[in-house]
Amino acid sequence: MRPMSGVTFGGRYELESRIAIGGMGEVWKATDQVIGRTVAIKILKDEYMGDPGFLERFRAEARHAALVNHEGIANVYDYGEENGSAYLVMELVPGEALSTIIEREQVLSTDRVLDITAQTALALQAAHAAGLVHRDIKPGNLLITPDGRVKITDFGIARIADQVPLTATGQVMGTVQYLSPEQASGHPASPTTDIYSLGIVAYESLAGKRPFTGESQVAIAMAQINEAPPELPVTVPEPVRNLVFSMIAKSPAERPSTAAHVARAAQALRRGDIATATVAVPAIAEGVDINASTRLMGATAAQDDATMLLAAGGGISNTAPVPLGDGEDGDPEKKKRSPWTWPLVGLVVILVVVLIAALWPLLTPSAAPTSAPPTTASNTPTPSQTSEEPSETPTTETVTVNEGDFIGLAYEDAAVELARLGLNPVKKVGAAAATADQVDTVSAVAPRGNVDVGTTIELTVYGPLPTVEAPSESATFQGACGAGGCQVTAGEQYTVSWPAYSQCPSGTSVTGYTVSIQDGTVTTPAGTNAQAVVTIDDDATNVVLSYTVTCGSSTSPSSPSTSATVIPVDTGNGNEGEGGDNGNGNGNGGNGNG
Repeated sequence: MRPMSGVTFGGRYELESRIAIGGMGEVWKATDQVIGRTVAIKILKDEYMGDPGFLERFRAEARHAALVNHEGIANVYDYGEENGSAYLVMELVPGEALSTIIEREQVLSTDRVLDITAQTALALQAAHAAGLVHRDIKPGNLLITPDGRVKITDFGIARIADQVPLTATGQVMGTVQYLSPEQASGHPASPTTDIYSLGIVAYESLAGKRPFTGESQVAIAMAQINEAPPELPVTVPEPVRNLVFSMIAKSPAERPSTAAHVARAAQALRRGDIATATVAVPAIAEGVDINASTRLMGATAAQDDATMLLAAGGGISNTAPVPLGDGEDGDPEKKKRSPWTWPLVGLVVILVVVLIAALWPLLTPSAAPTSAPPTTASNTPTPSQTSEEPSETPTTETVTVNEGDFIGLAYEDAAVELARLGLNPVKKVGAAAATADQVDTVSAVAPRGNVDVGTTIELTVYGPLPTVEAPSESATFQGACGAGGCQVTAGEQYTVSWPAYSQCPSGTSVTGYTVSIQDGTVTTPAGTNAQAVVTIDDDATNVVLSYTVTCGSSTSPSSPSTSATVIPVDTGNGNEGEGGDNGNGNGNGGNGNG
């Protein structure tokens, strides 16, 4: 059923207007005529109804979203299939996608990004608690309402932790710009996979651009695996930067352990509470001057100073004595404490004398043997150099590259696998492919065997199919062509022939000829022979003949064409009737004369 305004699905959902068109289907605003509720209805495109994989993904979205009841996840109300269409009835969320906001505003404020991150993480925690991993967190799947609430949508490729995946083993699912390294490497997704993708969303919102780009999907996936993200703008406070970078750590083990920890940290950073944020995500404290970071998060200079004092002193009691009364109240205090001044000075002097006496034996011998230190110093570089040299050896990690594992793979698949091993694949185009299926597949790998991580691996691939030049000689009708051209009779069979083709690209040979004829049919195909048998149509008026040659799997353009004049079919009956009349007339006349 084709969706259009006024059409009703499931006997109750009347379509009003189309909201959006996505990869799998269309989203329409509709009215539930039973209870009068306005809903969004996603309708799977007709071309995908015959694909069991797409249909199952669509059903999975309904099942998965129904597993979780959380204010941060768009509700799913109903699912149905009728008249060759599948549809999903969802909560109609007012507002717009985060991708639209980023496109319009470029860079979002730190506080707004922390708010979106915290809300999304809380919703993800609810999904993860139900055993569900979204696997496609991106700005387009985060709807922002006018009052700033976040709703996660599109659980179409989500996966329950103990469920068999809907796709073939190793197939990458998700949007590559937000894909985690483990997804790009073909490994199973986990809750930390969603944390990584959310970190990429936060990075893009703060920087106005994605951290990893490339000229192809494979290049971006490889960057996700191997490259470090560029620094965020200097306007982003260091604790916020550390939170984002911890979320997009290459190793899942180095990311925040749960989405709940991410939410707690983001909420704390919004309040300027670095200590609480650090408890939730310890990486926030790495390389951070907590006082300075707290000051960045404060609202005014006065608040910053007070907060800094509290952080440095460790409690209010340390800062309480700082304020003093007016000057007159201060003078009596000094006068009362003055009797203790000299006893304290005397105590300090005694302590200094005791300290000097204790250190004197240690200081005296160190000054005498002035020649000893040079000897020690001269020997020091030797062991230090020795210790530095072998330190590089244990840190060198190697991996094994087996050429047989890559021969025949598509370049993109081979490149992703090498990148997963920590290697840098580069493409080299080699010999032309013999078949269309062979184009861009790996034919050789170098170097092979044990190689250091980071080594550049050259993948030689088959190039495009070779170009076959058009034959230069035209075909002829045997026995029907002369100086005046070719003449053929309608309804008759003719053998057509041409010179054998000898211009196949190197490494290929003629695998067949194909004859084309206008106002005729090919009775006996040519095969690899340079001739064929054709039959001229009974009603032919303009016969045109040409042929192509195939070398390997590549076919040439058509040869020069040959035209033939058509002699109509002699029907016989009409001519015989006229001849009879003439004969009778002549005969009668002859008899009369005689």
